[in-house]
Amino acid sequence: MSRRDFQRVIEAILKDDKRYAVGAYVFVRMALDYTVKNHKKTDGEKGSHVSAAELLEGCRVFALETFGPMAAVLFKEWGVRECSDIGQIVFNMIKVGEMSKTDEDKIEDFSVGYDFYEAFERPYLPKSKGGL
Repeated sequence: MSRRDFQRVIEAILKDDKRYAVGAYVFVRMALDYTVKNHKKTDGEKGSHVSAAELLEGCRVFALETFGPMAAVLFKEWGVRECSDIGQIVFNMIKVGEMSKTDEDKIEDFSVGYDFYEAFERPYLPKSKGGL
């Protein structure tokens, strides 16, 4: 999909749901590509489907590798405060055909993720302030 086509997809989503910034959609799409690529490397599987848990972990690793200590700040700026927000973004993209799902995939699968503070903020705190 071209950049212009993806932009149109996001604009269509934002007409109905303004909770998340464009950057959140771009990030989730890039994190999906990252996750699929790395999932194939580790499992040797064919196909591009990953579970909600795998995508959430891919989002976590990709955000830390890409943004480091700024990940938490960017997520807040984009309106993404917990894993269920990532699920909302994914299912918004599914609705417009930008992503796909299996019959077993459910939005609730994204509610059993990680705590954003523990994943994106605590690792960068000094040990004296509870950091890792």
